[in-house]
Amino acid sequence: MYTGLIPTFGPRVPDYLGPDWVARTAFLNEVDAGTPPGRPDVAVLVSEVDADARVRRSGVAALWLPGFLDSFFHVEQAQAWGKAGIALYGLDFRRSGRALRVPSRRDDVRDLLIREEEIHAALAHLRAQGAEQIVLIGHSTGGLQAALFADRHPGEVDAVILNSPWLDHNGPRWQRTVATSAVEKIARVSPLSPIARLKPAYARSLHVDYGGEFSFNPLHKPLTSATVFAGFFTAARRGHAMVAQGLNIKEPVLLAHSDQSGSVMHPTAAELAHTDVVLDVADMKRLAPTLGRNVETVEIIGGRHDLSLSEKPARNRYTRETIRWALRQLGR
Repeated sequence: MYTGLIPTFGPRVPDYLGPDWVARTAFLNEVDAGTPPGRPDVAVLVSEVDADARVRRSGVAALWLPGFLDSFFHVEQAQAWGKAGIALYGLDFRRSGRALRVPSRRDDVRDLLIREEEIHAALAHLRAQGAEQIVLIGHSTGGLQAALFADRHPGEVDAVILNSPWLDHNGPRWQRTVATSAVEKIARVSPLSPIARLKPAYARSLHVDYGGEFSFNPLHKPLTSATVFAGFFTAARRGHAMVAQGLNIKEPVLLAHSDQSGSVMHPTAAELAHTDVVLDVADMKRLAPTLGRNVETVEIIGGRHDLSLSEKPARNRYTRETIRWALRQLGR
């Protein structure tokens, strides 16, 4: 759990997203049992070269939190938010994306709340540039992180957008109950035990090398099957339990989701293109009211799991609806 000094992001360096993009690294202070020995955790903040200057002029910014096995590469989103007058920054969490220092420990996080440290650090950077209003955007596990952070730290941001947030385990009842309890026991003694492997079909469907529309670094968002550790799954299930008990987010929340889910294990090409093949949309609808008193939802027909990476008609609607909503909440 985050309790200490807020770290500072260092000087910017060129980022692989292109000549208009830079990245900054912060060395983190908080540790959990998953911190690799001798390799202190870092987090990486990504932005366009002129983002800080635009924040100083406008007084507003947005921060994107990626999901599990994920990273920020959302150039198109940054351009759209930029046209609306809001600079969009991306945060790669410790042990993920650009901040992964030990490849065998990808997303080995034993307590999701420890990542509040890097969220605080990113928000502090935005405020130091002059941000008086901040929109927090979280996708999938990043959506769970965003919801928990906003609940635990009222007043830190001004609006919250959840892009297909992971609010409950997508599986049959026995996995949500008996299996969850069994994995929790395993995690106590062997948190690195693999309990599942995620197939690469969804990630590959997005990447240009496999016929998709988007370019991202496979070292940051893998295009091969990846391990789910017992420790991480248990940490996520603790977060789900907090959601189930009910949160009290004071700020306005917009939860965006696809209109339907597809097969997780054996998605068809049509499902990969037009449905959420990672999470259950019904869970998002069911749990949206538990997040706070001011929660709106928007359904994106034909949306993928990451709605901003959907095929163009769906992602254009997602982008348009979320930016309009944010501007309205900020009074702009």
